[in-house]
Amino acid sequence: MDYKAAMRDIHKGNIQPIYVCYGTEKYRMDEFVQYLTQKLIDEEHRDFALSKYDLGEVPIDTVIDEAQTLPFLVPRKLIIVRDPSLFIAGGKESAKIEHRVENLIAYLNSPAEYSVIVFIAQGEKLDERKKVVKAVKEKGALISFMPLSAEELLQWVAKQAEQHACSLAPGVAELLVNYAGTHLQTLSAEINKLSLYVGQGGMIDQETVKSLVVRNTEQNIFALIEEIANLRVDRALSIMYDLLKQREEPIKILALIARQFRIMLQVKELTRQSYSQQQIASQVGLHPYVVKLAGEQARKFEGERLASILSSIAELDYEMKTGKKEKVLGLELFLLRLAV
Repeated sequence: MDYKAAMRDIHKGNIQPIYVCYGTEKYRMDEFVQYLTQKLIDEEHRDFALSKYDLGEVPIDTVIDEAQTLPFLVPRKLIIVRDPSLFIAGGKESAKIEHRVENLIAYLNSPAEYSVIVFIAQGEKLDERKKVVKAVKEKGALISFMPLSAEELLQWVAKQAEQHACSLAPGVAELLVNYAGTHLQTLSAEINKLSLYVGQGGMIDQETVKSLVVRNTEQNIFALIEEIANLRVDRALSIMYDLLKQREEPIKILALIARQFRIMLQVKELTRQSYSQQQIASQVGLHPYVVKLAGEQARKFEGERLASILSSIAELDYEMKTGKKEKVLGLELFLLRLAV
């Protein structure tokens, strides 16, 4: 089931006895759990109608016993369960805890009407071979929380601003993601800060983002390479000097530059093989928006040029680590050569 469809069903009062939330977007999982909690349990009853368990610490039988115990003074209770192993492919089971999964399957066939169980399983894939996964597909609801596409991420940013009664000037959503990265928790915090600054009904413009949002090291490296790709060496060097002032190690800066060029080469090659943006993101383990930006940068370089740059980085890394070349000077010369 898709996240939005599950939210619509809950809004209509169609509540499933068991939900399995899986994927890598923990922020949206937390949003879903919060929404379900608000719909099921009044705030004053949450101390005794809301339970939380971790299957790394307790057996599944404890959760089932809780679900089968009548709620106290409320018509329904909610049980949140962190699951590191039951549903996810490659999940690590605790050697100390024995989970009798057959009891959970039996419970699924006859769930308590007064209990709702939500499993939080962080991981990219469900283990489709497991009987419990098949059972939940038939009797409960599996909800995927994978990274938003590049377009969906920008829409999400705009919607978050709307919820704070603010609007975004053209290009601000892209700029904010370029500055703050793709983590929803971070973006949400930045949007909240920007909204407080411009006030209710205000517009967040590019200058406001540049003034209030601090780029992390990885975002600075991305910006540095963008400047190089556009032959703006002075700006690229300025970003590098800023990083050095922040006490970033030259070898770390070089490693992050290498990572970005490696991503660009991978994206370029997979694009050549007709992979979609989403497929590339899954293949290289990156957010789709990062893949989109890397693809845009990669178009400014030939594949052979990217491979040659990576080879030069490897050589410089060796020289810096063995003391054959002074680190800051090595970085400066490398960036100057890139723009030639």
